[in-house]
Amino acid sequence: MRLYNTLKRKKEEFEPLNGNKVNLYACGITAYDLCHIGHARSSVVFDILVRYLRFKGYDVTFVRNFTDIDDKIINRANETGVTATELAEKFIGEFYVDMDKLNILRADIEPKCTEHIPEMIELTQNLIEKDHAYSTPSGDVYFKVRSFDDYGKLSGRNIEDLQSGARIQPGEEKKDPLDFALWKAAKPGEPSWESPWGEGRPGWHLECSAMSEKYFELPFDIHGGGQDLSFPHHENEIAQSEAATGKEMARFWVHNGFVQINSEKMSKSLGNFFTIRDILDKFMPETLRYFLLTMHYRSPLDFSFEALEEAEKGIRRVYSALEQTGEALQKAKWSKAALPEEVLAEIESAEKGWAEAMEDDMNTAGAMGHMFTLIRLAGRIAEEKAWRKSEGGRDAWTRILEDMKEWGEVLGIFTRDPKEFLEELKLCMLERKGIEVAKVEELVAARKEARKNKDFARSDEIRDELIELGIEVKDTPQGAVWTVI
Repeated sequence: MRLYNTLKRKKEEFEPLNGNKVNLYACGITAYDLCHIGHARSSVVFDILVRYLRFKGYDVTFVRNFTDIDDKIINRANETGVTATELAEKFIGEFYVDMDKLNILRADIEPKCTEHIPEMIELTQNLIEKDHAYSTPSGDVYFKVRSFDDYGKLSGRNIEDLQSGARIQPGEEKKDPLDFALWKAAKPGEPSWESPWGEGRPGWHLECSAMSEKYFELPFDIHGGGQDLSFPHHENEIAQSEAATGKEMARFWVHNGFVQINSEKMSKSLGNFFTIRDILDKFMPETLRYFLLTMHYRSPLDFSFEALEEAEKGIRRVYSALEQTGEALQKAKWSKAALPEEVLAEIESAEKGWAEAMEDDMNTAGAMGHMFTLIRLAGRIAEEKAWRKSEGGRDAWTRILEDMKEWGEVLGIFTRDPKEFLEELKLCMLERKGIEVAKVEELVAARKEARKNKDFARSDEIRDELIELGIEVKDTPQGAVWTVI
């Protein structure tokens, strides 16, 4: 498998450091608010990376942290009249609610910052002893950026460029504007812990260095997060960990791209900020997950509700095909005929293509293209009378369903019972359109009655009324079937 390594700015062949064992650390949320679609994208990306590595047979240990003490948490807690601990616990719980709906696997280890204060103090002491950090009279501790020669190697930034825009703020006791906080002296009313420098709390960047080192021996295989974390967060993690240990921190750095809203950066000030719940109020969770896979994980993803509607059509098409193929396999008798070799070759080509797409830096968009190839092929087999009644057709359908199930488990989509999913999707679409099921059923029944009485003019009127509502009716041997369009 080839993964794009931000540190090297190129795709590299991924091989674990220790045989079959893969150690993967991803930065989690700062628990002060509901998760937005940027969190959804990052969570889905690393969920699929873990799933795919396990699919390949690797023994993966996945660590994803929670930042449960931070300026944002403290400020929000003060605004709402609760403790920082209460606020963080609330939004960690809300995180699980959202991620469970999106079919995100739980990480193997989910450390919280406040549970690892001793490790952070020890790391800070180590850096001071090695002259990579210093304490101030007020009790702050800063990392000496210029003491680490490789600073900027992840983001590609250099000290001179950073220096030109850096300033020491009034009241700060930094020796250099580039230095960043490892430990912050306690302020009145803030949560704090005892340390050699007095009461205080850890800086944001320190957390992930201390927690990843606690659970993994350095270097570990993969460190991941959103593109926005590359600098300064991940850059500072590298500086802290490597200055303290003299070892490389992580071998591969994997970052997912931004989510944009109608080609603009998502921002509360622009009024284009959407939480996961804003979206799940209108669309099914699997539709959102499917949408997030339609673009390569490193590319910017342009979100719009129109794009979600297109994703909804795609996912409905797949589940409809899975349902029809499953029903076709219930036939009792099959002729001995085989399928033409070129049909089997198409299946093999799709299987090879799916694997190649996933091996090429986890190209889920390309992989899903090969899933649609199989879905189209399943439909072609159904259209050919000789094929759909043959043992060859049966075997091809069985193989297609097995492939779709296996691939769906890796991508976390297309794993539900098709009939159940399609019924739920129908209700979701009706609710979004503000249409009651009873109203549709009433019109469909009236149309059936009109056709029974050979009142085709009335039947056509009702059909047109249904189309205006966004409902299409098809007459099948089993009766009228309606769908939302």
